[in-house]
Amino acid sequence: MTLAAVLDPAAVDLTTTGRQGITMKLQSMGELARTHTCGELRACDAGSTVVLAGWVHRRRDLGGLLFVDLRDRYGTTQIVFRPEDDAELLGVAGELGAEYVIAVKGDVAVRPGGTANTELPTGEVELIVREMRVLNDCLTPPFVLEEPIKASDDLRLEYRYLDLRRAHMQRLLMARHRAAKAARDYLSDKGLLEIETPMLAKKTPEGARDFIVPSRIHPGKVYALPQSPQLYKQILMVSGFDRYFQIARCLRDEGLRADRQPEHTQIDIEMSFVTQDDIFALTEGLMVSLWQEVLGRKVDTPFPHLTYADAMARYGSDKPDTRFGMELIDVTDLLAGTDFRVFRQAVESGGAVKCLVASGYGDWSRSRIDKKEELAKSWGAKGLAHAKVTDGTLEGGISKFLSEAEITAIIERAKAVDGDLLLFGADTASKVNNVLGRLRLAFRDEFDLAPDDVLNFLWVTDFPMFAFNEDANAWEAEHHMFTMPRDEDIEYLETDPGRVLGQLYDLVLNGVEMASGSIRIHRRDIQERVMSVVGMSAEDAEERFGFLLKAFDYGAPPHGGIAPGLDRIVMMLMGEDSIRDVIAFPKTYKGLSLMDGSPSELEQEVMEELHLKFTK
Repeated sequence: MTLAAVLDPAAVDLTTTGRQGITMKLQSMGELARTHTCGELRACDAGSTVVLAGWVHRRRDLGGLLFVDLRDRYGTTQIVFRPEDDAELLGVAGELGAEYVIAVKGDVAVRPGGTANTELPTGEVELIVREMRVLNDCLTPPFVLEEPIKASDDLRLEYRYLDLRRAHMQRLLMARHRAAKAARDYLSDKGLLEIETPMLAKKTPEGARDFIVPSRIHPGKVYALPQSPQLYKQILMVSGFDRYFQIARCLRDEGLRADRQPEHTQIDIEMSFVTQDDIFALTEGLMVSLWQEVLGRKVDTPFPHLTYADAMARYGSDKPDTRFGMELIDVTDLLAGTDFRVFRQAVESGGAVKCLVASGYGDWSRSRIDKKEELAKSWGAKGLAHAKVTDGTLEGGISKFLSEAEITAIIERAKAVDGDLLLFGADTASKVNNVLGRLRLAFRDEFDLAPDDVLNFLWVTDFPMFAFNEDANAWEAEHHMFTMPRDEDIEYLETDPGRVLGQLYDLVLNGVEMASGSIRIHRRDIQERVMSVVGMSAEDAEERFGFLLKAFDYGAPPHGGIAPGLDRIVMMLMGEDSIRDVIAFPKTYKGLSLMDGSPSELEQEVMEELHLKFTK
């Protein structure tokens, strides 16, 4: 008996050669319209006749009795083929392969005593099949659709349509849907209007490289795909739409990593006549809504605040993970007159000396400490000094170069106890903060210092407006050039840009940046001054941003906003390590789509039509 035996003579002729060399006729649904999903049936449905449709997930032949797990995105139902019901149908079912698409009609029955599967919502019942149609066959899949997945990332991306059939991946995308819906509902209830902004925009410098779209009807001119709706949402504020949001697609031609993609989605928010506190309250309510709607989990508010300066000083990061301690201890002032040359030089040059207390690791061997030093050097450190606390004093490492008074002061400030290991960095303050901050996270990851079930939201505020680029010998905007400086710092824009702090804020969760925003500039004079600081001439400013500056001349209100990243939110909600798994069709780290082969070469005739010429 072959699969052709199930052919409905009235069905559309879809004759094909089977994937396993079997000649068969695939069938249309015909009258077998699905009545239930594969995750729906329960004991109360016993005795009813239903139609299910889905994919063959697993097949078990028990010597004349055939069980098939039929799967769709709603769940799995066990279906049964019995020889006493239809021997021919049983023979046909025996030829079904993994991932074949079938529709079955049958009677719902409670599973015999002792055979219920308590791990499945449908595990109390099974479907006794009376009729089946094979809707499509399937090549042998390149990997097994199982949990946990054993296929490589590249193989999963090449066959993304198979990877997305997995229950885990479908849970992630369903969670993404719920998160997006919860955001829309919450923001709409708060009076914000969802307004779309253009995907084809003017090329403007916003921090990352633009993706460029040549114009066919305007030779030599291009559009840019938006890095964010930044300028358009500010224009909307000038237009009087004082409470706006958008689930916005953003595109940036930049280097990729686990939490970065060339295409990402943000929950874009902008409001007029608001303060930072107004935006904090709205955003905290949004996070409460998202965690409640998707996970049913309570989030405590208000979130704590930490200035950028404090975050860097204490954690060595502007997105600190505050679920565990191990903060950076500043001992610079305690070593102002030290005889230890390395520390003295750092202090005299205006740098810093800081340490980490690795509690309980004082018994480490020199080789283990050396491995941490090599790690520090890979991040730019000149070395990693160390000492162990024993009998209330320091021993080993650099202890012999320090005075008793210095040792006592360091131990007291670090609150170190016997058995602790102290690791020191000495360099410029920024270098020490960066190296020890990364070393702190390395300890977290190696020794599971941060509890997984804790949600530590945190606002980081008062970022510097500008950073000095030594290579270019010029000031650059730290975030973007549309941020309003703090009122008390505006007078220093031209004379001391490095001391100017912006009305900037980031929302951080467990060491991951979840959102970034600011109060925006709404006055032309201040915007032109900021552009001048970053080296933009009046002519350049007019050429690139004239439309925005012009809008500011026509009654622009004070406004500000924030943009939580939807991809990262879903990643954190679902406990994933990469945003790639919460995006339906992500790119590789090199920006490639392995499934459809993009980016692809452009045909010569299209290049000529667009007036393009590529050079290698």
